[in-house]
Amino acid sequence: MRVAQRRAAHQLLDSPPILSDPLALPILGPQAATQLRAQLRHGEPEYAKHVRVWMAVRSRFAEDSLAQSVAAGTRQYVVLGAGLDTFAYRNPFPALGINLRVFEVDFPATQAWKRQLLAAAQIPIPGSVTFSPVDFERESLAHGLARSGFDSSQPAFFSWLGVTMYLAPETTLAILGWVHQICPRNSIVFDYMAPRASLPFRHRIAFDLLASRVAKAGEPFIGFFPPDSLASDLRAIGYPRVENFDAERLNARYCALRTDGLKVAGTFGGILYAGA
Repeated sequence: MRVAQRRAAHQLLDSPPILSDPLALPILGPQAATQLRAQLRHGEPEYAKHVRVWMAVRSRFAEDSLAQSVAAGTRQYVVLGAGLDTFAYRNPFPALGINLRVFEVDFPATQAWKRQLLAAAQIPIPGSVTFSPVDFERESLAHGLARSGFDSSQPAFFSWLGVTMYLAPETTLAILGWVHQICPRNSIVFDYMAPRASLPFRHRIAFDLLASRVAKAGEPFIGFFPPDSLASDLRAIGYPRVENFDAERLNARYCALRTDGLKVAGTFGGILYAGA
């Protein structure tokens, strides 16, 4: 919900939006949307602005990368840890005559809650969407997707946002290895956190504040990757193309022409593309 609120706040506060998402506010529900508007009228802390921009940029980057994969012939899109992401319900490709199947993978209870919000907001669920509820304590990602009709013999694009920092590094690398193993033409975009010790001093202060907040919420950060070693790990897995996007590269791509000063502040890691 917090991530969805940041995406919705971006639609309300930033013009033009980096990520255009007309469903970001409706999916929250009328009560949550009204509360968000009221909060924003009173201003917001500086850190909230930085988080808002980061949420918008990472989703825009994932969707831009998806578009490139679709142009190359990919027709399956897997959203790992989908949360309240709305791409599947504003998917532009069917209007272009392209049948892109979207698989939303999430914890069963979370996915059921999302479907309730979609119904309450009267957001139609297209036939191209497949919900894949997976409880990782009971089954693997491979089994969950296979059960949902995912064709592992055909190329797919995966997005995995806001998850790896909550997983042990070996778990993240195992999933990244599986994505490439099942089909070498697969591509994936995910964000990651660098180790605290590698951050500049002022970023460590912000990191500590954020880490404290998520720990109090019961989801502490446990997965960290130095960018260079992560890229090396992915090349060792077999990904032919590995690109790391830090704040500087993301700002050059999405914020260079803005006149409102909106930009990605120094992040605690980056976004990584691995694929063909």
